[in-house]
Amino acid sequence: MDYFNREQARFPDQLWTAIDETAANAARDLLTARRFLDVEGPFGVGLTAIEAGDDDYRQADSEHAAIVISRTVPVPMLRQAFQLSIRRVAAHVEHGQAINLSPAQDAAEAVANAEERMIYFGQPDFGLPGLLTAEGRQQVEGGDWSALDRALQDAVAAATRLDERGFRGPYSLVLAPALYNTLFRLYPGTDVLQLEHLRRLCTGGIYKASIEGGVLVDPRAGVLLVGQDLRAGYVCQDGMHYQLYVSESIVLRIDEPKAICTLSVRM
Repeated sequence: MDYFNREQARFPDQLWTAIDETAANAARDLLTARRFLDVEGPFGVGLTAIEAGDDDYRQADSEHAAIVISRTVPVPMLRQAFQLSIRRVAAHVEHGQAINLSPAQDAAEAVANAEERMIYFGQPDFGLPGLLTAEGRQQVEGGDWSALDRALQDAVAAATRLDERGFRGPYSLVLAPALYNTLFRLYPGTDVLQLEHLRRLCTGGIYKASIEGGVLVDPRAGVLLVGQDLRAGYVCQDGMHYQLYVSESIVLRIDEPKAICTLSVRM
């Protein structure tokens, strides 16, 4: 089935490919969680929910049947509209003129930012936890990272907390931009950056994301499940513009909240 209504637009395949590639490249630059969490899928647009955890069993009395319930997690769809000029598309298709696909890029960036917010902060209204909000996660109260050695001390404290609970890495560290940028200081009398030193502990990578504080993650924390990966679709045209959109569906399934340790630090 043509869920994306592309045949109605009658764009040549090359244009759809260019739109998809522009969108994917723009999103890829912003996505961090996909770099350190396992990603499964895509399973298709029809993936609307996933099972999470074990079945819940309710024993009844001798006169009533027992009840077994599977817990499910919804798979949100993220969507952003954009438009392309009909005349500019015609000039590109009919006369080979260059076409500006920045509207598709902007739409893809909006979807990517929404994905990042959902993975880190969750969606409480829909019962979706995030890496920073999951119940049962570990927490470390850090210090002032303007002190040169504090970043390593706090990261070691978080790694120790995870290690004590059986999660031995490889660890990935995600930091707020201001905290990440402090790691480009040199240790006195050396040419070694803090970032290089910390990478020996965080062998899963160190990433900059739009969060507060930081979070250290063991890969057993969870999995990203993709229903429909990022793709463009067609809505209609109004005589001046083609109305299009980019969308995806994805959810974070948290398997081991204790494999996550948040860091409350400051500058």
